[in-house]
Amino acid sequence: MGQAILVLNAGSSSLKFTMFSYDSDELHVRYSGQIEGIGTRPHFKVSASAAQIVYETSWENPPVGQGHAYAFAQLADWLAPRLSEAELIGVGHRVVHGGPTYSAPLVVTPTVLRHLEAFVQLAPLHQPANLACIRATLDFLPGIANVACFDTAFHRSHPLVADRYALPAEYYAEGVRRYGFHGLSYEYIARALTSVDPVLAAGHVVIAHLGNGSSMCALSGGRSHDSSMGFTALDGLPMGTRCGQIDPGVLLYLMQTKGMGVQQIEELLYKRSGLLGISGVSMDMRNLEASADPRAAEAIDYYVFRIIRETGALAAAMGGLDGLVFTAGIGEHAAAIRERVCRGLAWLGLRFDPEANASHGPRISVPGSTVAAWVIPTDEERMIALHTLNVLRT
Repeated sequence: MGQAILVLNAGSSSLKFTMFSYDSDELHVRYSGQIEGIGTRPHFKVSASAAQIVYETSWENPPVGQGHAYAFAQLADWLAPRLSEAELIGVGHRVVHGGPTYSAPLVVTPTVLRHLEAFVQLAPLHQPANLACIRATLDFLPGIANVACFDTAFHRSHPLVADRYALPAEYYAEGVRRYGFHGLSYEYIARALTSVDPVLAAGHVVIAHLGNGSSMCALSGGRSHDSSMGFTALDGLPMGTRCGQIDPGVLLYLMQTKGMGVQQIEELLYKRSGLLGISGVSMDMRNLEASADPRAAEAIDYYVFRIIRETGALAAAMGGLDGLVFTAGIGEHAAAIRERVCRGLAWLGLRFDPEANASHGPRISVPGSTVAAWVIPTDEERMIALHTLNVLRT
């Protein structure tokens, strides 16, 4: 019997899982799947290692307030008879926020769980789901080590100037700082880049993680130098329903003239803004690209504009730019978005290859381009599995 690692990646309305088999220091996908639509009409699909669908179902009206816990229970029912196929040695979890306390993956203890609860307000869409899955796993698999892997940890290499806000020092000491997110994705891309283009990997690279949650990272010598996201996952680029960068004076205006309270503003910024807010059509880039509504085009224009602007800012922070990497759902699949971004960065020396882009790369700049452009699929689950193994070995 071989060994196995289970990875859980809980989003605001989804639960992804991957079961890796582990032998001879190699990780192989045994099963992978996800439950989408948590909170509405969940859809559960599982694929085996050869990508064939082995299980699929949907259900309606899960118990109110038990979204992720109920979804995990359905996953647990499916997993239970398959746990005998290999020795499960650990469960790795994506945890969005590690706060100022946690800068590396670690085994979850009751103390760690209490600390992570304190960061819920810093990531209200994701942290509760992450912690709900950890608790459910501890109940389902007693005695199996659970390892928390933090999206903020990769960005702890930021210089102080990229880590601070211009607030009195006591707030920084309390943890009000620029954390950055999507770190597991960026860490995976940094590793992958050493195989794809080792020379570029040692230089100045901007990674664009473009999906329902979007952010960008300045990578210098394989380490995070700066990020578009800050204290929370609201900052930087516009996202599916999140606003991205906004003047804090707007929030004061809403409070003073509209009488909006904290909950109303949180609802607005996290769930009613971004691509959905601008377009009034959809949060999904595929729907926006297919729409004839001029507001959909306006949302796409703004999205592209912000990516181009952020790329220039991150390049300036590093003192130059050698490459740009697109990843995540939009970054990997939306050729039109990549083209508009690359053409908007021609002034940096990026010479775009439309034919390579149409086939999704992997390299979408022409040979000899001053700035190289790549499309590299991310794999947060594999990164979590690698971290879990490393923690269990120590």
